[in-house]
Amino acid sequence: MSEALQAVEVVKEYGNGSNAIVAVDRVNFAVHPGEFVALVGPSGSGKTSMLAMLAGLLHPTSGEIRIAGETLTAMSEAQRTRFRGRAIGFAFQSNNLVPYLNALENVELMLRLNGKLDRRGKERARELLVRLGLGERLRNYPGQLSGGQQQRVAIARALIHEPNVVLADEPTASLDTERAFQVVETFAQLIREQKRAGIMVTHDLRMCRYVDRVLQMRDGKLSRVITDRAEIDALAEGGGGH
Repeated sequence: MSEALQAVEVVKEYGNGSNAIVAVDRVNFAVHPGEFVALVGPSGSGKTSMLAMLAGLLHPTSGEIRIAGETLTAMSEAQRTRFRGRAIGFAFQSNNLVPYLNALENVELMLRLNGKLDRRGKERARELLVRLGLGERLRNYPGQLSGGQQQRVAIARALIHEPNVVLADEPTASLDTERAFQVVETFAQLIREQKRAGIMVTHDLRMCRYVDRVLQMRDGKLSRVITDRAEIDALAEGGGGH
């Protein structure tokens, strides 16, 4: 199976010379289509910098990031911006929903930006929101939705343009436990069904019950990769934070 995403010897340093801080230190991993991976680690471990580089929002000091066979790190800023809009989906803690667009329009916005807002695209946007339990909320504005409902709109928006890679940054941080589980479970199902490569940064290890692998970072390095199902479930059973 070909990789949807590859990180190859990725390094990120802040500052220069003797004052340089190594936030990410020669990290290597790959994620396949239909695979959902958790990126975890304590504060300062480098996971946020790693996610920003995977998103093309931060440029590595060295190494390569490849998405769908294309080298993100070799692109110009303009090329990265275009590529990001087409090949990468985002579901972040803050949601970033447009307040004056309703739920359906927020999802359709990604299609509009990618030149895909045709009749079929509109049908898919509606179907995806219905699948996420928001069939009665299509015309509601973000201010009329609960935190969990807003996050589900953000998930639909992240998936609607059929990206190769979907990135989620602490998607449950503002949700109560029950809604957090519902959001991540649905997210995982959609990633697998649509054959996207999903990466979720989370401080809440309980959410790992829905992923296929756990990548643990510490001091900028990828310290451990957990693939055994029983071990992942035991990690999730262990509780919330690190």
